Amino acid sequence: MEPLTWTGSIAFLNPLLALALGLMILSIVVWMLASIVLPEDQMTVNPDGTLTSSSGLRNLIGASLRYSFLASVGIAVAYIVLGIVLGTGAGIIGAMSQQFLPVWLSLILLYAMSIAFKRKLGLYGKLFDSPIGMIGFGLVMFWVFTGIFGAVDMIVTHDPLAQVSGMKNKVPGTPLSNIEDGQYAWYLLGGDNLARDVFSRMVKGAWIVVQIAPLATMFAFMVGITLGLPAGYYGGRLDTLLSFLANLILAFPVILLFYLLVTPEIVATGVPNYMAAVLFIFPIIFLGVLLNSRYYTRPNFRTPLLIGVLGVALWLYLSLISTGGYIINTDSYRIWGLPTYLDLFDIPGGILVVFVSVVFVNSPTVFRIVRGLALDIKTRDYVAAAQTRGEGPWYIMLWEILPNARGPLIVDFCLRIGYTTILLGTLGFFGLGLPPESPDWGSTINEGRKLLSIYLHPALPPALALLSLVLGLNLLADGLREESLKD
Repeated sequence: MEPLTWTGSIAFLNPLLALALGLMILSIVVWMLASIVLPEDQMTVNPDGTLTSSSGLRNLIGASLRYSFLASVGIAVAYIVLGIVLGTGAGIIGAMSQQFLPVWLSLILLYAMSIAFKRKLGLYGKLFDSPIGMIGFGLVMFWVFTGIFGAVDMIVTHDPLAQVSGMKNKVPGTPLSNIEDGQYAWYLLGGDNLARDVFSRMVKGAWIVVQIAPLATMFAFMVGITLGLPAGYYGGRLDTLLSFLANLILAFPVILLFYLLVTPEIVATGVPNYMAAVLFIFPIIFLGVLLNSRYYTRPNFRTPLLIGVLGVALWLYLSLISTGGYIINTDSYRIWGLPTYLDLFDIPGGILVVFVSVVFVNSPTVFRIVRGLALDIKTRDYVAAAQTRGEGPWYIMLWEILPNARGPLIVDFCLRIGYTTILLGTLGFFGLGLPPESPDWGSTINEGRKLLSIYLHPALPPALALLSLVLGLNLLADGLREESLKD
């Protein structure tokens, strides 16, 4: 069986893409120089009342940049479409395009539904008025869908932990020498130094990021909001105490603190388990206070609602923090065994440790942001109006202050997921937290760098995946910030 080239029968698109990318890069450079050298556009009013710009050169540069970008995107879409149709006939690009077919269909459906109903979707809908936000959202959702579909083996071509004889450090597109029934015939992105499929490991690594980064960031926001709102609203000794504790944690270098929390010696003491038991209780507190403050005037509805919601939340809480049927389960001791029906699932020890560490490290920063926003917003007229109506403090904090702070918090949430993704990659690179054989991007980059001067392909795909996801999150945050300022 012949090795696959990168583009196969669609190689005729290569010079067109190179030309479009070259023009786009040239347009960007000229646009940057023009913004320094050329004067600002002067607008003149025509007799019919319309406005025209007197700077034709700026318009020409802007049009060149816009059209070269659209041409590049169009050619990239042509690669994908032709690749889906031709499969391996279109080389590695075509084979990968076919493997990612569930992701493409999900993105198309998501964008079509979002654009069709964007006027009814609040800030999320306004995101589709921002080109930057749409690009960032597309990059982020590409990896989210890749992680989800990869977890159920709809995209991966081989077992990411399996070693295939004769495939050690093989270049992308190398066919397997001995193909078993139902086995994919190629290593699309080559093999690593242990003869594992780089493409499948990259896809599985996305699922690890999708599991940890958004959920851990959400938990950190729950902790920060639950403590930051009363600190900013009440002030006084409560604010002083909580701010001191937050500053105490932030005074320690974040990366070193993260490394310390995931070292095997600390994990063996059970400290992460105790931290999980404390930190994971905050979402339950948040939900309870949120619902109680909203429906406290309707006790007949509030009480059963709280019982149902908090009951499910407590059940999930016990399942999250328990390991092997025990709330605290270490090598030396076990505390409080749970009945089997209460322990719904077990989180692998490495993932739980990393998850708890991310929550602990991010919570103080979120606390300070929420506290600062609460200090500012509590002086607004609508807060005074709510106080005059006789609303309780927690109602004002959660239903007056928090909704009006959503813009900065949503932007920070996106940026913090990117920061968490980088932290996860850094931990994996240094072999901390997750198991050594884990296909997470950091570990894969670390394994590939050892032979980087000889083989680029084991380290490059996970590095580009990490880069594109963080870039997408930053662009998404920019788009959300741009649209929230218009709100």
